[in-house]
Formats: sequence, structure tokens, C-alpha cells
Amino acid sequence: MADTILDDYARFAAQLARDAGAVLRDRFGQPHEVRFKGTIDMVTEADQAAEALIAGRLRDAYADHCLLCEEGSQGTALSSRYRWVVDPLDGTTNFAHGLPTFAVSIALEEAGHPIIGVVYDPMRDELFVSHRGGGATLNGEPIHVSLTDRLIASIVVTGFSYDFERRALQADIWRDFLTRVQAIRQTGSAALNLCYIACGRLDGYWERGISPWDVAAGALMVSEGGGTVTDMRGGPFHSDDREILASNGTIHADLLDVIVTHEAPSPGNAQLGA
Repeated sequence: MADTILDDYARFAAQLARDAGAVLRDRFGQPHEVRFKGTIDMVTEADQAAEALIAGRLRDAYADHCLLCEEGSQGTALSSRYRWVVDPLDGTTNFAHGLPTFAVSIALEEAGHPIIGVVYDPMRDELFVSHRGGGATLNGEPIHVSLTDRLIASIVVTGFSYDFERRALQADIWRDFLTRVQAIRQTGSAALNLCYIACGRLDGYWERGISPWDVAAGALMVSEGGGTVTDMRGGPFHSDDREILASNGTIHADLLDVIVTHEAPSPGNAQLGA
């Protein structure tokens, strides 16, 4: 695909993310209409308003593309080589509780591989943009992963599932890392975790049970920022596989060494990773 076309897609997605981010920023700190999709998995009216804006414009501009959105909005195309993957509010729990760490995440995939990634943090006015082969930027300036080359000097980040049984397995890996790294963080936003790796603020991120809209844009950001993205066994990353291991590249093997010790297959693990 020509770079000019990718640039057009990236500009369109960036403006879309900014506009949706303005919707979130205007509603931040206000009373919210909250409903639960699961025991603790919530959605607010802000998620829905931001998604309605994004989905409507994508349907108008790219009716021949597929559309996958967290809150269920769909496109008009039944099948296409291209798919927009959208999280209108990544970090809903933070947003609903008044924590100013959340983002809009928009990716465009071609045949299952991300070619455009845009993540916008409206509270910090930070716009991360990447396109395949074109690098990654933060507010227009090139970014790159960190040079950290030792696990003990690294800051890593993860997230925890809404499923309590899966959380117990995730906690085992967390505990294993506690004495192997400088610090562990949990920001509440997978998209920002990946962007922070891409720009060198964090060094590694792992999580299982995530959805495509959580990571499609951010995964490309890491790759284009010079990092490494795989599944949690070191194999190829695909957003639909619902797992990710991302890093600055230099500590990737060390992260894998710890994680794979928790990867012994069993019927229970197979179900939890589905």
C-alpha cells in the first residue's frame, strides 16, 4: 500500500481520535450512567457517545471496510481485507472513578495485520500515531523504545482480567516478577501501556484475556517504535488471539523466560485463555 494512502488513513484516524477524546474530556468528572457487561466490567454513556461518533464517521468514509468496536457498533461491509478496530474509551474503570488515565484507540488492519495505529490521551493531549513502515510519533515527534537491557532495571506493566479465576493465574506471574524487576505498574489502559513502551516510559507489558480493540493500535506503536511484540509464548502476535507480550526488544527473552514457566498446558488454562 502506498505511503500516501497510509498517511491519509493515519490523518483521518488521528482527527477522529481527537474528536472522540474531546467527548470524553467534556464528560470527565461528571455523573455517569453506568451499566455492567459482567461482574465488574462496566460501560458508561461516554463510551457509547464516543463510539457513536467514531463508528458513524468510519461508516461514512469507508463503507467498504469492516468495523469492530468494543461496544458493538458495526460497519456496512460484511467482509473486507480491511478492518477498523476501535476502543472508544480504553480505561473505562479509571474514567468512571475519576482517574485521568484513559484513551481512545483506533487501528486499521489489513488481512489481520495492523497498518495504522492511533491512540489519543485527551487528559494529557498526547496523540500517538504509527503506520506500517513509517515509525511512531508522539504529538508529531518520533519516538523509540527504551535502551534498558536488564530485567532488574526495567519497569514492566500488566493488566488484570474481569474474570476472577483468570486473575488468580495472572497474579502468579505478577508475583514471579516482583523480585526480578525494578517496578511493576498497572495503569488500567492497555493502549497506553503499549504507547508508553513505544516511547520508552515503560519496558515491557504482558496480558492474557484482552480483546483486539485493547491492543491492535498499541501493538503497531511498539513495533514501529523499535520494540518487539509476540504472543505470550514468543510466537507471532495477532490481535484476535487475546494475548500479548510487548517490550523494548532487549529484555523480551528475559520476560519470556519468566512467563513460559506459567504456560504449562492444562484443560483449565485452555479454557481460561479462550
